[in-house]
Amino acid sequence: MRTITRFTLFFGVFAVMALSNAIVPVLPSFADNSTLQGAIYAAYFLGAFVSTLPAGMLSDRIGRIPLIRLGLVVTILSGIVLSLVSSPFPVIALRFVEGLGAGCFIAAAMSLVNSAPDHERMSGYFMAMLNAGLVSGLVAAGWLGTFFHYPAVGIVFFSLCAIIPAGTAIFLRESPVVRPDSRNPVLLPLVLKYRYLWYSAVILVGITGVAASLYPEFSDMPSDLAGTWIALMSIATIGTVLAASRIALPPVLTIRWSAALMVGGIFLLVVSPVGFIVIGALAGVVMIAQMAYLAEIKDHQGIAMGLFSTTTYLGMALLPFIAGVIADSSGFFVTFCATAFCAVTVVLTIGQCACREPESVRN
Repeated sequence: MRTITRFTLFFGVFAVMALSNAIVPVLPSFADNSTLQGAIYAAYFLGAFVSTLPAGMLSDRIGRIPLIRLGLVVTILSGIVLSLVSSPFPVIALRFVEGLGAGCFIAAAMSLVNSAPDHERMSGYFMAMLNAGLVSGLVAAGWLGTFFHYPAVGIVFFSLCAIIPAGTAIFLRESPVVRPDSRNPVLLPLVLKYRYLWYSAVILVGITGVAASLYPEFSDMPSDLAGTWIALMSIATIGTVLAASRIALPPVLTIRWSAALMVGGIFLLVVSPVGFIVIGALAGVVMIAQMAYLAEIKDHQGIAMGLFSTTTYLGMALLPFIAGVIADSSGFFVTFCATAFCAVTVVLTIGQCACREPESVRN
């Protein structure tokens, strides 16, 4: 993979993810009640959920580079306009558009990364920069907003950062590939063949969202301290994606053991915020194993990565919502038990996925 390609993909995903989180520390400045704040936060994930799979399918048809460029341009424009408005409903609409752009970029970029000969190492760098962006968006936007007394300064900053990879994307070139025959149905067979892998992505990535959304109220911890622990979860993920991407781990066994250990991480979180580090570290190992599992789909990486992104976004949107409903009706301990049970179901089902281990693991 060429240096300019690596720079565009890695700095691009950093900027896109940082911008997605830049509004979180200053949400009260854009809406004065929890419902609207929640809608602003969720609109981004809804947009990404809607666009990732179509973008992945389209990247198999027309190539990944046009989708990468489109995603970055939409991200920049939505971020700039977002910094100029303050009424909650236009902000919700702009966050949805921002999510659409992120979905286009993420699906196409992950497809390009996972189709490279050195995809294990490249996927580690990519996922590390993704999580670094999430952490930087939270920390930098909060600090910049306080220092400059302007809530949207973090949004402006990371929108400008996204201009750099958008500029280098002009020079990207993709090697000619044989496009899949559009007359042969691909989506449904992939959904069915890898259904237990998609399920593991929904559950195990969604658990990180449950931890982040429930813990502040459960622990009654000050918001700044809770934010620090949530950031540490992403930092732990960065460490393990870099480490796991350099080791040829058997994907099925890795996902199964990670799911089992995540049960312990969930219950550790009940008594200590150190559970954040355990959950984040295991999530990083899981994501690398899942991407390695999907690397065998040589001719349809766009669809594969679109499905992978879609299921992870679905987990981040669905599981925290369900967990919140259970917490309101039955209490936090029951919620954590139900979340742990979901992880157990991954342990029981992942071995039934009817796909082969990658060559790098078998050899």
